[in-house]
Amino acid sequence: MPASTDRYRTAVARYFEAWNAREPEALARAIATAWAPQGSYTDPLADVRGLEGITAVIAAAHAQFPGFVFRLTGAVDGHHDTARFSWELVSEAGGASSGGGSAPVAGSDVITLDPDGRITSVLGFLDRAPAAV
Repeated sequence: MPASTDRYRTAVARYFEAWNAREPEALARAIATAWAPQGSYTDPLADVRGLEGITAVIAAAHAQFPGFVFRLTGAVDGHHDTARFSWELVSEAGGASSGGGSAPVAGSDVITLDPDGRITSVLGFLDRAPAAV
C-alpha cells in the first residue's frame, strides 16, 4: 500500500481516537496527537480553532451522546494533503447502532493535513442527526 494512503488512514485513525477518548487526560493527549496546534474543526454546529476549542466540541458530543462511539464507515479516500471519509455514531454496548438499526448521527468529513500528518482543518457534514442536535 502506498505511503500516502497509509498517511490518510493514520490521520483518520488518530481522529477517531480523539473523538472516542473519554478521560480528560486521554482526550487532551489524543487531540494533541491528531491535530496541529492551530488546527480547526467546522461543522454545521461548531466552528472552532485550536486544541481547547476542539476539546470542548468533543466533550460536548460525549455529554450529549453518553455511551456512544464514533466509527468509520467505508474507506478513507485522499490525495495531496486532503482526505475524506464517512462515519457514524453507534452504541458502545456491543457496537450496535441505536434507533431501529440506524445510527442517531452520521456524517462525512474532509480533513487537511500538515507535512507531519496532523490535522490542520476538518470540514464536517452531517448526513443524519436528531432534530434536537
